[in-house]
Amino acid sequence: MAKAKTSFFCQSCGHQAPKWLGKCPSCNEWNTFVEELVEVSSHPAEVWKTPTQARSKPQPKLLQDVDFESLPKIACQDSEFSRVLGGGIVPGSLVLIGGEPGIGKSTLLLQVALSLTDTKVLYVTGEESEQQIKLRADRLEKKSDSLYILTETNTQAIFKHLVDLEPELIIVDSIQTLFSDQIESGPGSVSQIRECALELMRFAKESNTPIFLVGHITKEGSIAGPKVLEHLVDTVLQFEGDRHMIYRILRTTKNRFGSTSELGIYEMLGSGLRAVTNPSEILLSQRDEPASGVAIGTLMEGNRPLLVEIQSLVSTTSYGTAQRTANGYDGKRLNMLLAVIEKRGGYKLSTQDVFLNITGGIRVDDPALDLATCLSVVSSYEDKIIDSSKCFAAEVGLGGELRSVTRIDQRIAEAEKLGFKEIWISKYNLKGLNYKPKSIQIKSAASLMDVIMNIWRQN
Repeated sequence: MAKAKTSFFCQSCGHQAPKWLGKCPSCNEWNTFVEELVEVSSHPAEVWKTPTQARSKPQPKLLQDVDFESLPKIACQDSEFSRVLGGGIVPGSLVLIGGEPGIGKSTLLLQVALSLTDTKVLYVTGEESEQQIKLRADRLEKKSDSLYILTETNTQAIFKHLVDLEPELIIVDSIQTLFSDQIESGPGSVSQIRECALELMRFAKESNTPIFLVGHITKEGSIAGPKVLEHLVDTVLQFEGDRHMIYRILRTTKNRFGSTSELGIYEMLGSGLRAVTNPSEILLSQRDEPASGVAIGTLMEGNRPLLVEIQSLVSTTSYGTAQRTANGYDGKRLNMLLAVIEKRGGYKLSTQDVFLNITGGIRVDDPALDLATCLSVVSSYEDKIIDSSKCFAAEVGLGGELRSVTRIDQRIAEAEKLGFKEIWISKYNLKGLNYKPKSIQIKSAASLMDVIMNIWRQN
């Protein structure tokens, strides 16, 4: 096969050069030149086509003349995986999943492949041998008569196997190990990753075969390779968590077929990943004795309401400048809320160290947690306990007022389902409230200080 014509382009200004240059003569930026395809004589992704299909070219059509056939999504037994994808695996979709080494990306995809017993799946691996995949499958204690393993890194050889096997789902582990004969650089380079992803995307769209790509993670936590890799795919999933903890979080950062706010939680066991259908069971701590500095707040992750426990520790600083440390919470928002508490409530926090932690190891950014965060800090400062049967859902403004939050009905219903007896919300949420609670009492207030005074009065 004839080699493709390539050239080098500056990623900052687009200047073209016949060879690699350390410094761009146009914009004076360093190390910005990347090899890119200019002309391809024949595309590897076309080997699966018949001669008639290869000769046909797409023609412009009116929108109302486009034929649309609704293809059913491939259902997964894993409810968390299906929710994050938007209800199932979409035919012809290209999904990129990234995560730190050892976090469980390969285990998750192999577990999904083994559960699809009625779907022919091809697992392409460039990092592990067939024996290693077999050992992992044995550990998962699952079997499948429709799962095929291929240890190959050359895209042209992979496409030839696809012609013979005709799989209904393809998993590539990982995109950084593949290489195409169209590019002379080595596997893992920017040009190779981009070309291999383009070939796989072309095959997925023209054959209606869904493809999952595993991507490596850089030290900064982003997916390795060119940013265009994330633009090419339909869905980008991030598999997060601490390797030393048992819980893993599957988060959507891009999704053309569903919400980008969905969240899936898994528990890593010896027999694989267990989907946690009720995340509040890991986000709410179980303790024998109540403690100060603890408040329960509600948040929305996509369409799912969750209740999380916020823990605070306020103590007199031993240094000249007070410390502000937040784990799982935005540090800048914490500083803003501390300023509101000090200005509107009169609590002298400028000489206090404040440590905030969201239990369960998740990161939150829902403003509805503002009220619970403030009460948690004040509870630790005053060393007073907040009744564990109370939860909170309101945003706190700079004036100390409580602002309304979205989907208040779902938040209240989740709190009632988990056995809470009282929930505090903004009085401005009462107008649009449609939920009729049976066992939980709804209380409203206009400001943060109103809630604080009522909470301490009740205690």
